[in-house]
Amino acid sequence: MLTKHPGTGGAVTVETVTAQLLYEIGGPAYLGPDVVTRLDTVALTPDGHDRVRVCGVRGTPPPDSLKVGVNNLGGFRNSMTFVLCGLDIPAKAALVRAQLEESVGKEGLEFTLARTDHPDAADTEAASALLHVHLRDGDRARAGRAFSAAAVELALASYPGCTLTTLPGDATPYGVFTADTVPQGAVAHLAVLPSGERLPIPPPQHTRGYAEVAAVAPAPAVAASVGATRRAPLGELVGARSGDKGGDANLGVWARTDAGHAWLRGWLTVERLAELLPETAPLTVERYELPNLRAVNFVIRGLLGQGVAASTRFDPQAKALGELLRSRVVDLPADLPTGPPATTATRKARP
Repeated sequence: MLTKHPGTGGAVTVETVTAQLLYEIGGPAYLGPDVVTRLDTVALTPDGHDRVRVCGVRGTPPPDSLKVGVNNLGGFRNSMTFVLCGLDIPAKAALVRAQLEESVGKEGLEFTLARTDHPDAADTEAASALLHVHLRDGDRARAGRAFSAAAVELALASYPGCTLTTLPGDATPYGVFTADTVPQGAVAHLAVLPSGERLPIPPPQHTRGYAEVAAVAPAPAVAASVGATRRAPLGELVGARSGDKGGDANLGVWARTDAGHAWLRGWLTVERLAELLPETAPLTVERYELPNLRAVNFVIRGLLGQGVAASTRFDPQAKALGELLRSRVVDLPADLPTGPPATTATRKARP
């Protein structure tokens, strides 16, 4: 049973709990040191105000190894943002790119053009796009003042109206997170009692191979027949939750009704996801089904590059990926009710 104290903020509903269960997971097998929880067996039912019953959960023996995080220094990075106003935005961005590559070299440079500009705008901000330029390098001097000074020097030697949003600055170090495994017996298992006494606990005696436990075949979509449709944002019918897992991201999507789930699991394929979120198209995407939650979960390999600390994406933790998907306008079945808004405000927690 999940609940909360009366008079406190937030809400405990089937949808908020579903959102947490879909947050930063991979396949249906959720590996822990004591047990492997099968998330595809979890069932949720409302049980009163701010009460959700969790039932049907099944598990299997834990893996023979434990997952650990490894952090290393990845190098140094720096960023500058150019404001491109008015006409010929792509040409202005191309000129900046060519000038910076000639000045500091192409290695490690990344350019992202955000088309925030509007045609025939009445003020500068509304007429401007932003060109974000990032440089990552093992050489702090090159990524530091050499890069930012080169960007500032373009102010009087580049496109008309050239300006930047930041002052020149030094490079900062960034870390790279990777995951590895260690044998169960290599880590001390302890129980700390209220008295402060620490009791050693022997590692599990019944385990399975890490790769064997983690291996769950991705699920292909099963087509469902659809009648009349209407154009509307996908989020009118589904909720979504997304997050980071090292360099990968996950995107869980759920429906509110059995009919909505039948349509969702047949409609939202890996190929459809690539159409709606083009940045996923060149990447390896795994699709898993969680039928009791009326949900599908996508694991998008490599979307975040070397991970959050090293990422230069606008959304480095992929927190907004689910809301981006929900905002896409698609052909929804006309006979499915939209129900209450699926947007959820939840605190960060692990299932």
